[in-house]
Amino acid sequence: MHSLHCGAAMTPLILLLLHVQQFGRVEMRGSKGSCDFEKDLCGYESDLLFGPWMVNLQGRYVHIEGSPGNIQKVGTLSSPELHSLGESCVRLVYQITGSDPGRLNMYFRPEGNSFDFLLWSASDPSDSWKIASIGVKNVAEKSKIILEGIVNPDPMASIAVFEINITPGYCIECNFEENHLCGYNNRWNPNLNWLVGGGSVRDSPLLLPTDHTFDTEQGHYMYVDSIYAMRLHEVAQLMSPMTISVLSGCLSFHYQLEQKYSTLFVVYTKDRIGHYEELWRSNQSMHTWNLVKVNIKASHPFQLVFEVAFSSMIEGYVALDDISFSPQFCNNETALFFDPSVANCNFDQGLCKYTQNHIDDTKWTRLIRKPNPFRFGDHTSGTGGFLLSNVKFGYHQEYVAHLIGPLLLANFQYCLQFFYALNHFISEDALAVYIYDEMDQVLEKIWTIPKSPTGMWIQAEVNFQRLEPAKIVFVSVCNSFWNCGKVALDDIVVSQGDCQIPGGSWLAAPGKCNFDKDNCGFIQDRNDRSNWHRRTGSTPTSFTGPKGDHTTGVGHYMYIEASHMRHGFNARLLSWHLRGFTGKQCLTFFYHMYGVGTGSLNVYLKKENAPEILVWKRRGEQSISWMKASIEYQCEHRHQIVFEAIRGRSINSDIAIDDILFQNGPCQDSEESKAIHPDSPNEQNWYSIYI
Repeated sequence: MHSLHCGAAMTPLILLLLHVQQFGRVEMRGSKGSCDFEKDLCGYESDLLFGPWMVNLQGRYVHIEGSPGNIQKVGTLSSPELHSLGESCVRLVYQITGSDPGRLNMYFRPEGNSFDFLLWSASDPSDSWKIASIGVKNVAEKSKIILEGIVNPDPMASIAVFEINITPGYCIECNFEENHLCGYNNRWNPNLNWLVGGGSVRDSPLLLPTDHTFDTEQGHYMYVDSIYAMRLHEVAQLMSPMTISVLSGCLSFHYQLEQKYSTLFVVYTKDRIGHYEELWRSNQSMHTWNLVKVNIKASHPFQLVFEVAFSSMIEGYVALDDISFSPQFCNNETALFFDPSVANCNFDQGLCKYTQNHIDDTKWTRLIRKPNPFRFGDHTSGTGGFLLSNVKFGYHQEYVAHLIGPLLLANFQYCLQFFYALNHFISEDALAVYIYDEMDQVLEKIWTIPKSPTGMWIQAEVNFQRLEPAKIVFVSVCNSFWNCGKVALDDIVVSQGDCQIPGGSWLAAPGKCNFDKDNCGFIQDRNDRSNWHRRTGSTPTSFTGPKGDHTTGVGHYMYIEASHMRHGFNARLLSWHLRGFTGKQCLTFFYHMYGVGTGSLNVYLKKENAPEILVWKRRGEQSISWMKASIEYQCEHRHQIVFEAIRGRSINSDIAIDDILFQNGPCQDSEESKAIHPDSPNEQNWYSIYI
């Protein structure tokens, strides 16, 4: 085994660690599930189905090594059961080495859940130990933390874990007494940096304070000293770990500020795409520890950034200690809660809270189309409702159709997402989105229809924010026969935050795949006669296959290319191995079966050493649209889901699937469950099966 070392490069992390040498390796202070691997594995266990994690007896860490050849190693390490975890922070000290080493993943496994929820992942190699801070909270009475090391076939590759520390509270909280500094990181500057103060460190000519936590010289805090600045207005930044979920509440911290000339101390939040939002600032001297409380109202994950800039290099410093967070707003302030989902609508049951400003209400028409090979159906399921403009008045009318949404509160950033589909004779005025005020006066245009393919659903998204209450208005203009067209609208979703920065739930759906990035762990069966292919856009053969994916219209999907297959040849796509579970589970996916020679699509449940069980089937041409399928099943054993497509009698037999989702609990579809009848070519889209 090659050595894992604490690095030669002077990284920001190393710079901080140089100032905490006096800490040593402290005794683990975390809750159950914490481990420094000094004596044993602390109740952590390797999964026998995979390669074991090894304990290095000299350095006292666990590791998994690469090997020559073409075999990828996978090792999983499961924590002991964690009870009543609450809001907690997992801090992981780890190292990944090698030119193409692999990946280290951390999962959360609630009891009774069939999936592991991915919390965190890293793949960048390093020549030193790194620290990751990951926020967790219990969604069940019992849960486990799972570490998965995937090491590529390289003898120089390895993944090691030095320490796991689980502590109550939020990851952005810190008193800087631990050697990991709570995952806070100094943004490297050649001169001016945040340093660790207190303890045995006394390398500044200034009379730095005792810490706030213990009020002793042996306690620790962070500070910035002006003597290290080489030019005016140099900036030092201390950054917290990125929060995993959306946090809103009261941030508090203690600081001191000493200055002979002006010094600026500012606190920001920074999102994943680099946008800063100022929370608080000060340039007033504070010679004793001063408490600051400030509210955070974030709609997306963020980092805290503590920034200091000096206007003089003489006698100045800023010290920081005891950062804490509460989900309750400061000074008993009541949070203004507003749910923007009031503006959501899929038009399956009507217009929701949308209205039209025409007396006859005919400018936008709600349609429900049965699946057919000639005209597209709705985006939601292929069988629901959607809106279509310019239906009833023909092409000789001159008019403007307005669809007006409910009133949205001011001073929030909103993300608007919707799907549209175009017909021919489309002009630039065919569809636009405006923001109106309470009196239905135009405030601004936020979106105009771009050049787009016709006859398919395409997703649009746009951010907006107003200082006054506002409404979203969809406008379609028809001027003449040549400047008028039919535009369809469906699945309007409004949420708080930036469209490019997902917020919302702490745990992302683990069993979700839209094939936009990769195959999500789905693999080809080696015992079939052909393969599934990942594709974007339309399929090569005319009059068969989708024009685009279901997710956005411009993403990826999986399909079989019938022109490369013979009649009756099959292609099988297998899911990753799924754990057995108690209770019910719902599998939903979208399928596309268009073409006069379309064959069949089957879904099987595959268990080890047992015959496969058919749980869903379709045969023949179904629709030119993507259709939704739901399968409810139970299985207490390890299993896989198999998608099998069989080529029909002609090359017009492409079959595609997209947006696969596994969810705990019964399917929420409104249709009644129905037994499977394999001999019937057109069963209902909803099944319930118990294995």
